[in-house]
Amino acid sequence: MADTPPDVESYFKRIDYRDTPAADLRTLRALHLRHAQTIPFENLNPLLRLPVRLDLESLEQKLIHDGRGGYCFEQNRLFSQVLRHLGYRVTDLAARVIWNAPPDAPIRARQHMLLRVDLDESSYLADVGFGGLTLTVPLRLQTDIAQATSHEEFRLVALEGDLVMQARLQDTWRPLYRFDLQRQYAPDYEVSSWYLCHHPESQFVNHLIAARTIPGGRYALLNNRLTEHRLGGESVVRLLHSGAELRAVLEGAFGLRLPDEPGLEDTLGRLAAVSPVS
Repeated sequence: MADTPPDVESYFKRIDYRDTPAADLRTLRALHLRHAQTIPFENLNPLLRLPVRLDLESLEQKLIHDGRGGYCFEQNRLFSQVLRHLGYRVTDLAARVIWNAPPDAPIRARQHMLLRVDLDESSYLADVGFGGLTLTVPLRLQTDIAQATSHEEFRLVALEGDLVMQARLQDTWRPLYRFDLQRQYAPDYEVSSWYLCHHPESQFVNHLIAARTIPGGRYALLNNRLTEHRLGGESVVRLLHSGAELRAVLEGAFGLRLPDEPGLEDTLGRLAAVSPVS
């Protein structure tokens, strides 16, 4: 039985893409930007102890039709299916997140998904699911060059046979994750996603996390601490003191249609009452 193709028409409507697509760099850049600026990063399902399903039908229902967001496995798996349907040559990859980790931290498991997209003229990395520093355009798969995006500059550097993705923040290059070019398969992501949704120490189980890229800036939410980053300006931090404020921000700044779950209001109220995470 043939795989069901993605609902590209509904996906285009969700991200407000109105051009005629082709399997070229121009379309790839446009889709990447529209996706990153429309479908937010969020972890409400793990936080509410709801399942995160990675099959195409479930991803389309949640991220397209239900007006929700998701984390990397959801975002990039949906994006990869759309790209393949349009004729792109896509290889699914996995990375070890090292953002905010000390240099001597123990090696971490591969808990992030990204994509390699091969065009006739070059190869690119696409990643619409890295939260507060999600790429807004694909990067050329080439080391040691600063690559401009509509937001921060990024670059790739070689490290012990791997590649490290870095972002330039206030004139400092900060590492995000390290990876190699080994192809990953659906079971690899299922195992990692299950761990993130169920392990008692997983940040996705214990904290509310949301992020959205906007023209000229980014929103980031950690529990009840909302940060607005503006390119070339100072970041503005605001604490949200009630569940109602949290709901308003999730629906407003992040553009989410919140799930109708009985535990949501209590969870938002609890998060608004705790001390902010540093």
